[in-house]
Amino acid sequence: MPESDTLALLVDAARAAGDISLRHWRSDHRVWDKGDGQGPVTEADLECDVMLRARLLGACPDHGWLSEETEDDADRRAARMASKRLFIVDPIDGTRAFTRGDDAWAHSLAVVEAGQVVAGVVYLPALERMFTATRGGGAYLNGAPIRAGEGRNRLLAHRAVFASEYWPGGVPEVSRHSRPSLAYRLALVAQGRYDGMMTFRPTWEWDIAAGVLLCSEAGAVVTDRTGGPVAFNSVAGCTNGLIAASAALHADLMDRL
Repeated sequence: MPESDTLALLVDAARAAGDISLRHWRSDHRVWDKGDGQGPVTEADLECDVMLRARLLGACPDHGWLSEETEDDADRRAARMASKRLFIVDPIDGTRAFTRGDDAWAHSLAVVEAGQVVAGVVYLPALERMFTATRGGGAYLNGAPIRAGEGRNRLLAHRAVFASEYWPGGVPEVSRHSRPSLAYRLALVAQGRYDGMMTFRPTWEWDIAAGVLLCSEAGAVVTDRTGGPVAFNSVAGCTNGLIAASAALHADLMDRL
């Protein structure tokens, strides 16, 4: 399938997920705690997951599947790692924000081939923002091209990453900001509204796959927390943290870490 058709499939699926999630948003929807510190899941997450899996695999049955809300047991893990192409999906990224009635949550959908993202969508239906990218085709917001900025001081990150023990070269002099969705943070870096985002925790692939492509296509530098390359469809399904930033900010962060 050409990348333009792959992207169109993801966009249509993301809009369908948006229809489902908006129906539950700011309503008396059911919420469960996953346990083990994994946070909440809502009936909207689960309904989106079922729809997306049926829709995407129905269109591309030879693709693998990795989703936050689909159990990745040994058989499924073996199948996805043997697949030439793979859907990586977060039905709702920022579920806590969703349950609070906030608007900064997203649907994150991506297609990966040989460890690299070839098409990705981050859709925020409550804000009517559709971020899209294809490998080599640039990054867009609602159809208009976007470009990462060149600044070096506005960083999206949790306060914990600024603990002095992480920074033998000195804590970076930046303005710290936050958003509840990792996918949205990456989209904001790609858009140039912030200069970078950073997390040191092991990072689930479904949270970042689409956003990593957005940032790369928009001209940002994207690595794991050590400065190494980011690859997808790993056995564990997560990366060693993530840093996405303008070239100047990324270089400064790596010098200090």
